[in-house]
Amino acid sequence: MHTVAVLALDHVVAADLATPIEVFGRARLADGRRPYRVQVCAATPRVPGDAFTIIAPHGLEALREADTIIVPGCSEHAAPPGQEVLDSLRAAAAAGTRIASICVGAFTLAAAGLLDGLSATTHWVAAHRLAEMFPLVDVRPDVLYVDNGQILTSAGAAAGLDLCLHIIRRDLGSAVAADSARLSVMPLEREGGQAQFIVHAQPPMPRGSLLEPVLSWIEDNLAQEVTLAAMAARSGLSERTFSRRFREQTGTTPLQWLLRARVRRAQFLLETTDHGVERIAAQAGFGSPTAFRERFKRVVGVTPQSYRSSFRTDAS
Repeated sequence: MHTVAVLALDHVVAADLATPIEVFGRARLADGRRPYRVQVCAATPRVPGDAFTIIAPHGLEALREADTIIVPGCSEHAAPPGQEVLDSLRAAAAAGTRIASICVGAFTLAAAGLLDGLSATTHWVAAHRLAEMFPLVDVRPDVLYVDNGQILTSAGAAAGLDLCLHIIRRDLGSAVAADSARLSVMPLEREGGQAQFIVHAQPPMPRGSLLEPVLSWIEDNLAQEVTLAAMAARSGLSERTFSRRFREQTGTTPLQWLLRARVRRAQFLLETTDHGVERIAAQAGFGSPTAFRERFKRVVGVTPQSYRSSFRTDAS
């Protein structure tokens, strides 16, 4: 069983604290077993909050035993993290423990020196301050989360949920992560702008709209050549009118939507099958393995083989 330690600091943000407890605590394998043990820990038994007090059942020794540490954000009333907390995080990082932050929890990781030389994100309101205080950190305010492998950071509380689902997907595969997402009433992954290891969700299909039959037809025929003219003809509209209405209802162009749908099909096949690149390229409609590799890397940020190495697990 994988142990997740959630670190409660002075004036911890309630939503940031609750998210990893709920998401990892509710995760289940196909046979019903719990894959994660969640422990709330702190430097002191009682942790003051803005509207509540946390009674932490575990001390900082839990960080030494954890496989993953989650550092939630704290309100502006919080005191800086103590030296004991920073030293414990440094020791955990040196031991190879995975450490992730939610929202302004990135400031705690930065104070411990764990983000030096890395890309990181935090709540957009605080991003400029993080960059000023820690110039060795490459702050990216326009993404939901950043995965550097061992060290991960996320933006606000909602992005923290995305990050937790991403971690579950890394650990256990898309099926377990999808179940966890449904329990949280969330899509498995939202597009975050950060290419590396961001899993692009199925492009939105406006239910009940005039486009729905066309989009269903596209998804059923991804392996075939699908042109803008064919899409427009299926809808009974001119190409110009179809393109305009498509953008109004989906926020993207028909061809961009088609590319996203093909990439998502390829992601699913990479995660759940042993098919080679040539076969997946054909099944997802990329035309050739070369085109598949180039477009997949452009959208996802890594090669198909790297993606499979990261997300193809026994649980898949």
